[in-house]
Amino acid sequence: MALGAASRFSDGPFVLLVSDRPSERSALERAIALVMNCRAIPPGVPLPAARPHLVILDLPPAHTAKLQSTLAHNGPPVPRLVLVRGEPMPGAHYLRQLPAASPRQLVLANVFAMIEAATRSAELRQRRLLERVSGATAIVAEIFDSAALGARLQRADADRGTELVLAAVSEVGIADWLAEVWRHEIGVYQHTLGVAGHAATFGSQIGLSQTDLTLLVRSALLHDIGKARIPVEILNKPGPLNAEELRLMQRHPDIGAHLLRAHGDFEDAVIDVVRHHHERLDGKGYPDRLSGPAIADLVRIVTICDVFSALTERRTYRQPATPAEALSIMAASTGHMDPDLLRAFAPSMLKGSALAA
Repeated sequence: MALGAASRFSDGPFVLLVSDRPSERSALERAIALVMNCRAIPPGVPLPAARPHLVILDLPPAHTAKLQSTLAHNGPPVPRLVLVRGEPMPGAHYLRQLPAASPRQLVLANVFAMIEAATRSAELRQRRLLERVSGATAIVAEIFDSAALGARLQRADADRGTELVLAAVSEVGIADWLAEVWRHEIGVYQHTLGVAGHAATFGSQIGLSQTDLTLLVRSALLHDIGKARIPVEILNKPGPLNAEELRLMQRHPDIGAHLLRAHGDFEDAVIDVVRHHHERLDGKGYPDRLSGPAIADLVRIVTICDVFSALTERRTYRQPATPAEALSIMAASTGHMDPDLLRAFAPSMLKGSALAA
């Protein structure tokens, strides 16, 4: 069962009910709709793209297991109630189980209690997300201001910003992170936080160790630090840059690497990302025209996240590309990005970023 559109449903919080028993599905849908929108579907229908408040599964064991697997790959766990036919499933903190033959009133009592608990939990998650986005934005602004003024860059600031991004994305997923980041017009900071969120998502997806994941997100958070020394009229120009402006803009990787070496206690791998995230596999990038194996894996990952984020962001002078359009553009850019990493990157971005668009 795949993710898909659900245009006939209204926006807002909803309960997702998947059942192969039409009469029971209809009865539960009517009752649940008294307290929250309920999207009731039979098995085989694409799941709505939006994240549900609660999932109810009323299916044979094989269908339940398959759908549980699908849900497990769609971001952080959603509270769910399984109406069990046969042996109970292994327990989990987000899972409640009842026999499928339970009286309907007992099922509904559990549903309403779970809706109430999920609502409280969602409110807490949203508050934490707001705090983390605000905190990360303030930290990025402080780092960029320090770079612009020539003050020492504090490694502790970058570490704290990295922690905030990782904590938020692991709890709410990339879609909610981007939705909150994109809620504010914060220019280069917005792009920085978007790239860091994509890096956190992709790094987790491909199974990086916690140490490498932290290094990746810190690198993403700092990748454009050199833009702190680029004139603001160039950064905010509502249209293509002329040749001289482009020459100045293309200095930002070199400037950023110099800033980190001169003013901060940062790893060589982070400086490598800052200097080389505009290199290309075919050697046609900048500033050093590196090619092939000379470009480190960490650089390749941040490059993909950087390009995808730039293509899908709202800009004053153009509409954002959809995730599918962005990935198509990137795949067609032969010689630029690592094709194997790009193929691995695509699935989670099609799911996650589409929700925030």
